[in-house]
Amino acid sequence: MPSDEWIKALPDGRRVKFTYQELPDDGRFITAQLEGNKVVYSIVLTDTKDSLGRGEVESQFEGELSKKQQPSQDTTSLRHRDV
Repeated sequence: MPSDEWIKALPDGRRVKFTYQELPDDGRFITAQLEGNKVVYSIVLTDTKDSLGRGEVESQFEGELSKKQQPSQDTTSLRHRDV
């Protein structure tokens, strides 16, 4: 099962960690996490025959990531998390 993870800087300077994992039966699990934020946005896509490119994964989270981030007390940096 192919998987991928990468970090991208948004135009406003925030950094986002994206992950992509192919699941059995044509499913896909994708996540996005803003640096310094404990919240992980995740989506499970079903019946997706083709693999998704990085741009396609990123576009799934455009709405959430376009919102202004509120100041946070959490200073946790991005790190790998097993799914």
